[in-house]
Amino acid sequence: MWIDSHAHLDCFIDEGDLPDMLTRARASGVTGVIAIGGSDEANDKALAAAREHEDVCAVLGYDRDEADRAPAVGGLEALLSDPAVVGVGETGLDYHYSAETASQQCALLEHMLDLACACRLPVVIHTRDAEADTHRLLARYAARWNGPRDVPGVIHCYTGDGPFARSLMDLGFMISFSGIVTFKKADALREVARIVPDDLLLVETDAPYLAPVPYRGKRNEPAYVPHVGAAVAAVRGQTPEEVARMTTANVRRLFGNWPAAPDEEATS
Repeated sequence: MWIDSHAHLDCFIDEGDLPDMLTRARASGVTGVIAIGGSDEANDKALAAAREHEDVCAVLGYDRDEADRAPAVGGLEALLSDPAVVGVGETGLDYHYSAETASQQCALLEHMLDLACACRLPVVIHTRDAEADTHRLLARYAARWNGPRDVPGVIHCYTGDGPFARSLMDLGFMISFSGIVTFKKADALREVARIVPDDLLLVETDAPYLAPVPYRGKRNEPAYVPHVGAAVAAVRGQTPEEVARMTTANVRRLFGNWPAAPDEEATS
């Protein structure tokens, strides 16, 4: 059974498709979905979905796209105390598209990392073409991390190289792979997926973006995460069942004892 460790549910909610989407996910063996925020609107929708559906939990924060809008970071702390919230994010740095706001992005990321430390919640990080600043800020954060578990966060939808991945894993971060790992020209990324230790590996869809082969070009959704897992398993010389068990255990270690394991459900 799989968990989609990173999905944006806004469009499914807006189109009234969330219940059917979750039904399709369950039919594909997906037992849980992490609903990702990143803006006031996205945070509200992720939290609403998590409150309504027991197989959804929420990660709330402000992403790099909000950096030049000066979001009210202080108002986020109350939302993070909700039991349906398991992390802070998505947040991070993207100099590929928005290098002109680099200083604002760094300032916002620092605010999010401070909040993650204060609330003792792991952080979900986006990074692209910002390796030096990402590592600098995450190293400072990891040194302060005193959360209830040993993992300070995850680098979602990883697209970097092996040395950068190793430097982040040395800080304790998990590495998550999206549908990109199934793309024909993603050999370098598949090589990174091969070297990630079992206990630091996650898979995700990043829905509705980046649908994996054979759905590339279509709207992505959590039901497709087994295709990501199968591609990761193939390059690692493991079975999809092994990767499913590992990544599910890793989600539970990162975000807390969620969703309940079958034996826990039977005794609850």
